[in-house]
Amino acid sequence: MVTTPARPTPAAKLQAKRTSPAMGGAKAPSIGSRVWEFFRTFWTRLEGSDRPSNGSSYYLILGATLALTCIGLMMVFSASSVESIANNEDPYQLGLRESMFAGIGLVLMFIFSRLSANVYKRLAWPALVLALVLLVLVLVIGVNVNGNTNWIRVNDGFQFQPSEAAKLAIALWMATVLSRKGPLLSQWKHMFIPVVPVAALVVGLVLKQGDLGTSVVMMAIVAAALYFGGAPGRIFVGAGIIGGAAALILAATSHNRVSRIQAWFDALNGTCHDVTGLCDQARSGLYALASGGWWGVGLGQSRQKWNWIPEAHNDFIFAIIGEEFGLIGTFVMVVLYAIIAIAIFRIIVRQNDLFVRVLCGAILAWIIGQAFVNIAMVTGLLPVIGVPLPLVSAGGTALVLVLSAIGVVLSFARNTPQNLALERESDASVQP
Repeated sequence: MVTTPARPTPAAKLQAKRTSPAMGGAKAPSIGSRVWEFFRTFWTRLEGSDRPSNGSSYYLILGATLALTCIGLMMVFSASSVESIANNEDPYQLGLRESMFAGIGLVLMFIFSRLSANVYKRLAWPALVLALVLLVLVLVIGVNVNGNTNWIRVNDGFQFQPSEAAKLAIALWMATVLSRKGPLLSQWKHMFIPVVPVAALVVGLVLKQGDLGTSVVMMAIVAAALYFGGAPGRIFVGAGIIGGAAALILAATSHNRVSRIQAWFDALNGTCHDVTGLCDQARSGLYALASGGWWGVGLGQSRQKWNWIPEAHNDFIFAIIGEEFGLIGTFVMVVLYAIIAIAIFRIIVRQNDLFVRVLCGAILAWIIGQAFVNIAMVTGLLPVIGVPLPLVSAGGTALVLVLSAIGVVLSFARNTPQNLALERESDASVQP
């Protein structure tokens, strides 16, 4: 009698497939091992050092920058129209002006993206001297805007903020000086002199103007330049303690800053009943984010921008984005900044030139650090200190300078070591 073999169960088939010769006779990796492998190789895949550059960083930075700029222009039109109408002004006035500065910034971004590192090194000292002259000039003829005397007015229709230009100037100058010192940077005196005293002078001039927010961002730029220059980690612990103590002293010696910090605590606790209105901006920003929900109330339909949030088109434009586009819209914004951060970081790890690493690291700290401070301020994680959202908030000087800084990074993304080697091989192949 012939016996028919039993039909294998689905579980037996799966086990046989896992242990088949095609699978090498071994079990397939479990979910836990796959998760472990993902996290083990995450850093390598993030920096992209396991494969040659294919130019993706250039296009990631360019695409995310253009996307943020376009979103910013759209939201400036939306957030500023109501206040302009209330002031009997053209509702499109601020949006059109911001579009003009965006055009100027994009042209400068393209120009800077075509320059070489040697050109930037030659521009470092003139840029620093010009920045210092302008910062001193602000103290003499500067105009007060929202409590900060950090603007120079050219005429009734145009004014600019020299402290924004000083950010790019100090990053460029520190990268040049540190790269020229080279092997001497192992000695602490060469690491910190003259970059730290000069940086302290620039930050001090900005603090003298009353702009604590910009000075915090500039300190982040200086710290990033020293870090990528090779400063030991223990130095940053001491610098952080000193910087924290200085921030407390500056806050305690200013009635306006003390009031803002107190208003921030009161707004978080829901006990803010001040008659000065210091809580209004922070509290209305949270209301805007909450009313936006998941998907938002729609473009142009924000209710908090109807004079509930002061500077809705500037420092608190992220709140208007959250109200009109919801949590999804704010998540898209964070992802775009993350793309810029990852792409710049990939450029840094692929470069062997100390100048490029320091300059790109300083620009990375500038843009991403400022974005973090602004978003944390709007969401109530930090007090209101008047820091705009890069590429998005209204402000012609800031937009032009950030786009220029992006152009500097793009020039290094184009000229990675692999691309330079390929260009040299191509030039050699066409020579007779």
